[in-house]
Amino acid sequence: MSGEALYVYALLADPGDGAEPPGEGLDGAPLRLVRAADCGLAALVHEAPARPYQGPDDDVRRWIRTHDEAVEGMRRAAGGVLPMTFNVLVAPGEDGDAEARLRAWLRANRDDLHDRLGRLRGRAEYRVEITLDSAAVPTDDGSVQEIEERMRDASPGLRRLLSKQLDAQRRAAADVLADQLHADARRQLSTIAEDLADRRRATRNPGETEVLSLALLVHDDDVENLGFILSELQESHPAAQVRFLGPWPPYSFTGEQLATPATTSP
Repeated sequence: MSGEALYVYALLADPGDGAEPPGEGLDGAPLRLVRAADCGLAALVHEAPARPYQGPDDDVRRWIRTHDEAVEGMRRAAGGVLPMTFNVLVAPGEDGDAEARLRAWLRANRDDLHDRLGRLRGRAEYRVEITLDSAAVPTDDGSVQEIEERMRDASPGLRRLLSKQLDAQRRAAADVLADQLHADARRQLSTIAEDLADRRRATRNPGETEVLSLALLVHDDDVENLGFILSELQESHPAAQVRFLGPWPPYSFTGEQLATPATTSP
């Protein structure tokens, strides 16, 4: 029995003989497919020691980027994948080596996996972030103009006080517009995306008011329409900053977590 584990990148419908995975895996590891031909499924893997990838933050970020690139390359080649998160390994056990155990697990879960793959085929994940530049949000509030006029001839101490009041007025106006734009943008994006999930931004720049941060599941045929909607939103709201990222493997839309056999996590 082999003592090697298998690092699993993604699951996919078996593409048949002759299909080779594009690119390389972590640290240049050769990628290959483990096929369970009798159930029409395959897994994108490389051989690895039966321990998680751990190390300095820079190494972990590099491994995660490589993981994503390998999964996205397979998604493009196969038309759809069920991506695994970073550091999913199938280890050998008493019931067989890693490859035998992975094949047995694919067979045991064939119906569920085919259902999940069917929902994701021809689709990718895109991320949309919309913020407002608070200082650029238009306001008809006369108090804003009054504060700006008073600041012109104010002493340094009074100017600082008025500046704080002005910032508060602008933030309030930005909050009102953000609520309106959030509802409008979410409604329009829902007409294109087959599913969406709220995301939390890791950081926010000073002076920004968050409108929304979403992951969208979008069919390949609808990406152009998605870009059109975002362009229209940007043009309609000059104070808005729209970030449109992707495509990525659909990590946010894989369904309930899969319990693979003898997985190892950091």
